[in-house]
Amino acid sequence: MVRPIVKDAMFLGQPSEEAAKSDLSIANDLIDTLKAHVGHCVGLAANMIGEKKRIIAVCVGKSHLVMLNPEIVKSSTEQYEAEEGCLSLPGQRKTLRHEWVEVVYRDIKFRKQKNKFSGFTAQIIQHEIDHCNGVLI
Repeated sequence: MVRPIVKDAMFLGQPSEEAAKSDLSIANDLIDTLKAHVGHCVGLAANMIGEKKRIIAVCVGKSHLVMLNPEIVKSSTEQYEAEEGCLSLPGQRKTLRHEWVEVVYRDIKFRKQKNKFSGFTAQIIQHEIDHCNGVLI
């Protein structure tokens, strides 16, 4: 189900709770909502659709990747300055991002995964994990 995008900075500024297997319907709604905004959005966090759960969805090429309880366990020492927008907040803001990140998470079937991401995909994942942590860019 496509959900409306939350724009309340007070709500978005609160850290999200761990996701459970029972939260998979939220993950499906997140994918549906991301697909509905595909022309101008490459990632969403569950709090952006009103759910304070640690779930993100990101575009990886033409595919969509869902991560439940994502945690960055390693990252490059190299960083770069990026300018990012967000569906929940107006305008563009500058931030520092790591060149690559290694992430542990649960997939859509709630299986444990560990993957390394680089470039733009790593940037999107960092932005969405910031959302899970209540960090607004």
